[in-house]
Amino acid sequence: GLISSVKETILTQERNEIMSDEKKFEAFKRDMLKNYGDTYEAESREKYGDQEVDRMLTRVKGVTRGQYEEWERLGQEILEKLSAAVAAGSDPAGEAGEEITALHHRWLTVMGDKYDLQRHRGLAELYVQDERFTAYYDRERPGCARFLRDAVLAWAK
Repeated sequence: GLISSVKETILTQERNEIMSDEKKFEAFKRDMLKNYGDTYEAESREKYGDQEVDRMLTRVKGVTRGQYEEWERLGQEILEKLSAAVAAGSDPAGEAGEEITALHHRWLTVMGDKYDLQRHRGLAELYVQDERFTAYYDRERPGCARFLRDAVLAWAK
């Protein structure tokens, strides 16, 4: 009757929404890989070698929507907490720095990467050395990239 046809309509809408989210996610992955290919791939291959880049690309292709959503959420949380910590004049070696470092650790591994301490510390240095990273982290509040770097160096051991 009426109730079952309403239920069917709702289910169909949910399915379409899930499908469209899935399509959006696949399109995002395609665009991200193309953008990476056009912008950074040659530089990355030169710096880190083919094996490292190929491994990373394979991982990105295998990322699930759940992993991606968690990665996005953690990235946003890191930015918000960084901004608050810098605004409050917090010490990167203090509690806020420890929490942000732990979130950043999770963010680095949520896509299936094994945690690598040296890579974590090296990446944190890059946030300050490479103005593309600095601009990303400092876009809301200057000092965030430096805070993140100092926090990781203090807490990632």
